Amino acid sequence: MNGVTGVLGTAMDVRLGKTSAVETVQAALQRIDAGNAAINAFTAVTAERAIARAKAIDAARASGADPGLLAGVPFAVKNLFDVKGIATLAGSRIGASNGPADRDATLVSRLEAAGAVLVGALNMDEYAFGFSTQNTHYGPTRNPHDKTRIAGGSSGGSAAAVAAGLVPLSLGSDTNGSIRVPAALCGVYGFKPTYGRLSRAGTQLFAASFDHVGPFARSVADIAAVYDMLQGADPSDPVCANKPVAPVSLTLSQGMEDLRIALAAGYFMANAHPEALAATRRAAERLRVTREVELPEPALARGAAMIITASEGAELHLDDLKSRPGDFDPMTRPLFLSGAMLPSTWYARAQRFRSWYCRELAKLFDGVDVILAPATPYPAFPIGQFMIDVEGRQLPAAGHLGVFTQPLSFAGLPVLAAPIAEPGPLPLGMQMFAAPWREDLVLRVAAAAEAAGVVKPF
Repeated sequence: MNGVTGVLGTAMDVRLGKTSAVETVQAALQRIDAGNAAINAFTAVTAERAIARAKAIDAARASGADPGLLAGVPFAVKNLFDVKGIATLAGSRIGASNGPADRDATLVSRLEAAGAVLVGALNMDEYAFGFSTQNTHYGPTRNPHDKTRIAGGSSGGSAAAVAAGLVPLSLGSDTNGSIRVPAALCGVYGFKPTYGRLSRAGTQLFAASFDHVGPFARSVADIAAVYDMLQGADPSDPVCANKPVAPVSLTLSQGMEDLRIALAAGYFMANAHPEALAATRRAAERLRVTREVELPEPALARGAAMIITASEGAELHLDDLKSRPGDFDPMTRPLFLSGAMLPSTWYARAQRFRSWYCRELAKLFDGVDVILAPATPYPAFPIGQFMIDVEGRQLPAAGHLGVFTQPLSFAGLPVLAAPIAEPGPLPLGMQMFAAPWREDLVLRVAAAAEAAGVVKPF
């Protein structure tokens, strides 16, 4: 499971002619064929397209042309990214009836322009409204480390495919934690850049004022290299920032000695199982982090995030909720219906609070560069479990998974979920986050933590 060459290693082998893109892609397709049934990560495999693309890469290299930094790297995408020729399911039955997409999403095109090869689409919670990928329509995605347990969500297929070694790279989306939660539960890296940094053009949105997209991989260097390939303004996405591309790959070696790093305390050191909190605290101690900070009103931020995302998601699907309620996943339909009934004054107040919260966070980052926090309140729980005990309270097992991720995406911060080394019998992850547009600082700390053996794939 862990023997698959990573993104940069795979690309280097193809670029140097140690193997061909066709051989690399065929090997990935064989792994998917042999291993996907056990975890149910893929909803579509684009084998014919992948082989054709791999042949083109080999031909380009043979002619002396540059095959791209990511030459021959197989990748897959959450099935809310448009892929030309197949339906964009977004985890839904309704999406299957919409017909095939007529073009690729922007980030799919950017990865292929860099030489990567798309091999398929991946399972998710319906319309990205969930944290567990227990999809009623297409079946649950199973955690590669214990197939009786969830992979997390809503990008569960994206995390599981990388964790199981089916592909070295995948893309997912994150509204309230949907990259970071499954990355943590599956023991891989998942990166959510600043809101607006990467284009969402050609993706099915859940909540437009929250939605982010980003990569999963098994090393910080791979995450950084892929992130650099994904950057760039895109007029097709109205929130994609028209900012200069900020390459981070060359900054990883700078280390973290000059950075002010703190551990999130208070709210972020409660509301969880003791082993999750202890794992993050041990990781911080190994990095010699002694300072602690408290974020301003994170519980209120989480509540406001729930109001905004539920309202925006319900509005997006309101017509189908009225005309095709039976076609929705029974696990998400009541969530959307609840969102549709929220008073508009609640939404307006939540957005006003959001503005205050972002201003207060900016003040916090005047005195600290990077903050560490747990990614999830507990490891992956069994598929089908609906409630979980946390500090003597019975809470929704899936819904509570976002307790530490939602206050961060609420402000659109750049966050990496990194797998903590030796957390216990199941993976646990740690979030590393910084002020908006400072992805470089997050990845520098992550690279130093990886070099020190504090974080590593499970």
